[in-house]
Amino acid sequence: MGVIIDGKAIGEKIRKEIKADTERLIERGCRPGLAVVLVGDDQASRTYVRNKQKSSIEAGMKSELIELPVDVSQQALLNTVDRLNADPTIHGILVQLPLPPHIDESAVIQAISPKKDVDGFHPENVGKMIIGQDSFLSCTPAGILELLKQTGVDIAGKHAVILGRSNIVGKPMGQLLLQEDATVTYCHSKTRDLKSFTRQADILIAAIGRAEFIDADHIKEGAVVIDVGMNRDENGKRCGDVDFEGVKEKAGAITPVPGGVGPMTVTMLLKNTLKSAQRTCSNYISTNG
Repeated sequence: MGVIIDGKAIGEKIRKEIKADTERLIERGCRPGLAVVLVGDDQASRTYVRNKQKSSIEAGMKSELIELPVDVSQQALLNTVDRLNADPTIHGILVQLPLPPHIDESAVIQAISPKKDVDGFHPENVGKMIIGQDSFLSCTPAGILELLKQTGVDIAGKHAVILGRSNIVGKPMGQLLLQEDATVTYCHSKTRDLKSFTRQADILIAAIGRAEFIDADHIKEGAVVIDVGMNRDENGKRCGDVDFEGVKEKAGAITPVPGGVGPMTVTMLLKNTLKSAQRTCSNYISTNG
């Protein structure tokens, strides 16, 4: 059986380091602050937000939740973002997605200051990431990269196949692996003969949103399989895009759902918030100290 990659344990290890760095920053008079904006009352979104708040508080950070009604106007939401952009006690801004249909998500993302874009979605941060400049990295891809490194996976020269081409996971994931010298193939809903690609993968990243779609016949012996999916099976049980029970015997390493990628996404959010605060604190010290 392949190695089960424990995202929860790896995430906890990194969060201890984040908490220690946060405490040192607080001693210098700068407490990292994360603001989360929640529009509407979607229960899944509320669960995600609650987890992010809990984790930021445990790390010693300031946590602010702004709840807006589902029928809030786009301008009112943008005004909220503008206020947070100007708030010196807030170093990271996260607007929980998805947003109601009447709101332009792209406009909201672009309204967040790139310096506080701890989700890593702003075009400026995406562009910097692609050309290898320092930027806030999209949290899930950054978390996956950290999982691979912490597990000792040698990425350079390996063939990585990405299933999915979303702006949040698929596209940035491929770029980050490319920068680690992997050979990258993107697959998506229009890809023909999918198995002919997935069976070549040394590293397979599944982010397609289809419950247990990837089975043992899709992968080659010893492949590293990262499951980004968050679905429910026919019994209502949480599951990923990968048939975990069927694939774990063939894979060299595999992430479970839950307990794999999920904890790392929140961890990278905290890491980005800390990074933003460190920049602000450094500027403050150099200017006034």
